[in-house]
Amino acid sequence: MRLALQWAAKGLYTTSPNPHIGCVIVKDGIVIGAGVTQPAGQDHAEIQALKDAAQHGHDVRGATAYVTLEPCSHYGRTPPCCDALVRAGLGRVVAAMEDPNPLVAGQGMARLAAAGIGVEVMSGPLSDEAYELNIGFFSRMRRQLPWVRLKTAASLDGMTALHDGSSQWITGEAARADGHAWRARACAILTGIGTVKADDPQLNVRAVETPRQPRRIVVDSRLEIDPNAKVLAGGGTLVVSAVRDHDKEARLRDLGAEVITLANAHGKVDLPELMRELGRRQINELHVEAGTKLNGSLVRERCVDELLVYLAPTLLGDAQGMFALPALASLEHKRTLKFHEVRSVGDDLRILARFTDQATN
Repeated sequence: MRLALQWAAKGLYTTSPNPHIGCVIVKDGIVIGAGVTQPAGQDHAEIQALKDAAQHGHDVRGATAYVTLEPCSHYGRTPPCCDALVRAGLGRVVAAMEDPNPLVAGQGMARLAAAGIGVEVMSGPLSDEAYELNIGFFSRMRRQLPWVRLKTAASLDGMTALHDGSSQWITGEAARADGHAWRARACAILTGIGTVKADDPQLNVRAVETPRQPRRIVVDSRLEIDPNAKVLAGGGTLVVSAVRDHDKEARLRDLGAEVITLANAHGKVDLPELMRELGRRQINELHVEAGTKLNGSLVRERCVDELLVYLAPTLLGDAQGMFALPALASLEHKRTLKFHEVRSVGDDLRILARFTDQATN
């Protein structure tokens, strides 16, 4: 199963909105086939592994397939994988986790068992690893919401930029490359109009190789975005506004952007509704790189599941913080998180912390 997880990780940047799945077929203690789920509409990992075994002249009858997620049992863009495993004559199928998709949810393993194939769903550390690989897929299936990861880079005293907006670069090159790897695994990257105005970012993946660029999303309540902004280059950018401006919208659409209006009662973008809309659009993981105001709004409205924080061994003093949050009347109202992972990246520290006071499963 550990080898199957390694294969699953090969699809980290390519399989969405499908989960990242790896499959390894073993017979007589020898790996005879392996595969990873291909981009949407193409082979799933089980089919790739069966083809790999056939190409090398191996007979899979009676073999064991180790799959990082329960084989699918429904027709989507491809036929059910469990049927292909039955036809191939597998003797046993071991899955790291049950598929959270309501169209599967145990039915894949049940159909395999009904066909006389031995089945097992694992638990323990390898199951946890399989979940982490597909945390966004699980979020969307269970909550109809993407898994929202808010990334920020700060000094050791929690400052992200000087008051004049200067922020390049607080952290080192290794941390910036690592941040691009997190961008690459996301389905979409979200920022706010304040960041677009201040930094004019491309908001794409450059520091790591990826065959797929995540979709770019700009929260722009008053529809102020400059048509020449770099984030619009190449088309496909989603601009989310709280007002209508038919002329501006038409110009943005001519540039290949999509404009939607989601207003709340205060004339701002309705952020919780935006998250629901992204879930409907099959966004599994949403990567946020925004400024202090939008960061604060997302946290305040409980739209963030985890923080990805890079801390540099520097002090900036009086500067801009990570989140614009209101003052608390009491410590009882503080938001709580749990450190999920803490590690060094170059000269900087990377902290992955998850909110504990909101539902995330």
